[in-house]
Amino acid sequence: MKTLAKLPVTIVTGFLGSGKTTLLRHMLDNAQGRRIAVIVNEFGELGIDGEILKQCTIGCTEEEANGRIFELANGCLCCTVQEEFFPVMRELVARRGDLDHILIETSGLALPKPLVQAFQWPEIRSACTVDAVITVVDSPAVAAGTFAAFPDQVDAQRKLDPNLDHESPLHELFADQLASADLVILNKADLIDADALAAVRAEVAEELPAAVKVIEASSGRLPLEVLLGLGAESEVHIDGRKTHHDHHDGDDHDDHDHDAFDSISIELPQADESLLLDALTQLVVKHGILRVKGFAAIPNKPMRLLIQGVGTRFDKHFDRAWAADETRSTRLVLIGQELDAALLESQLRAALTV
Repeated sequence: MKTLAKLPVTIVTGFLGSGKTTLLRHMLDNAQGRRIAVIVNEFGELGIDGEILKQCTIGCTEEEANGRIFELANGCLCCTVQEEFFPVMRELVARRGDLDHILIETSGLALPKPLVQAFQWPEIRSACTVDAVITVVDSPAVAAGTFAAFPDQVDAQRKLDPNLDHESPLHELFADQLASADLVILNKADLIDADALAAVRAEVAEELPAAVKVIEASSGRLPLEVLLGLGAESEVHIDGRKTHHDHHDGDDHDDHDHDAFDSISIELPQADESLLLDALTQLVVKHGILRVKGFAAIPNKPMRLLIQGVGTRFDKHFDRAWAADETRSTRLVLIGQELDAALLESQLRAALTV
């Protein structure tokens, strides 16, 4: 009989586009019999990350009645969460005899420290422990001298905002994600040369305690033995990790970093693939959009096109066939700063009707 020891929890954090969802998919694909619950803390009005997760090779096969927990084909669970962290944790704690591990993916703009501190609550502390906080770093973005793929507009806003002093919101958030880390993954290491990667490693090391390990990866492909079972008990020492957001105490700018970002959803009809990607690239350049995520309906194509863009770099592939009763439409989430939803939608529609 399985004893009800503390259930280990791994928190995966990192900036937009760093590869957190890809890492989770890799971990689930290689679960090797581990029964893992996954909490996806989505950012955006559409559950794009959750949809991608459901389309990974193991697939989500059965949705439970509460509409939030999905049984995965390998016996794992997938929970989609926004403001429901404690209710879902209570459900998982009640089932901890059936589980081996919990994975939590934070949103690209979430600060990990408050989440780790939530594991100090008696109701959770008695049943769970934070095995590790894993911070995923976008190595090419750091090598380029920034922390996101499209930094110019962020830097311009930083210079106009006296409250930010010498640091941009992106740098503060990046530093805070590293400050909470027990393991750092320099992801996309295959996309830069050895000298650039060494420079990234040195820059990241400046923000870290000496005991924190830094490892390199491509597409998050690492052995699960490296990622799970670290036994860090992060909740015990997290209060000693100093971050930029420790001492606001009701300051009006407490949520400044988060308020600086917008997430807008756009629904469009079917669109020519090359025309759509060209239009999105122009939109990114013109409006400083950091991230594009979503699905497109391409005329005469039986499958749905998955699109993920970081800055002007776009990845795309046909992920599954359209269901017979499904409306063939294009749904996109754009993430950036001070975005005008109506303007972006009108410009995108105009570009697609050329």
